[in-house]
Amino acid sequence: MADLKMPELNSVVVAGNLTKDPVFRETTNGTPVVNFHIAVNRRYKDSTNQWQEDVCYVGVVAWNKLADSCRERLFKGSAVLVDGELQSRTFKTDEGKNRTIVEIKAKRIQFLNKFNKQNGDEDYSSTSDDEDSNYEDNSFDKFLTDEESDLMNDSDKN
Repeated sequence: MADLKMPELNSVVVAGNLTKDPVFRETTNGTPVVNFHIAVNRRYKDSTNQWQEDVCYVGVVAWNKLADSCRERLFKGSAVLVDGELQSRTFKTDEGKNRTIVEIKAKRIQFLNKFNKQNGDEDYSSTSDDEDSNYEDNSFDKFLTDEESDLMNDSDKN
């Protein structure tokens, strides 16, 4: 049983709406980063066969060109589909306590609201055929092994 190799899989896809405007900043070396939270709804039938709705709030972080795209396109209420991986980080609060959060490090974000760049007006109707609505961050691909890269490329072709 010791020879069993567990696959290293960390993949998340969620769709929801931003709960607040995104927070954009740059690191000390000028790398763009954006943080935001989305509300992900789930409908289900309870024990009395009545429809109920539950909301899960999920934090998202995006880096580099993906962060720049989010700064230009996202605002409170924007609908997005986020594809990425879970990551956890620990930090100290102002009171000196350690706090750990789990968030999605976005690899791709599909902007589901139509955006008219020519005159600066936003059209909030839902769309998925907007050419500029899908941005991808491949900055962490350099950490993949050759085998993992091959697997990723094979899954992108399907």
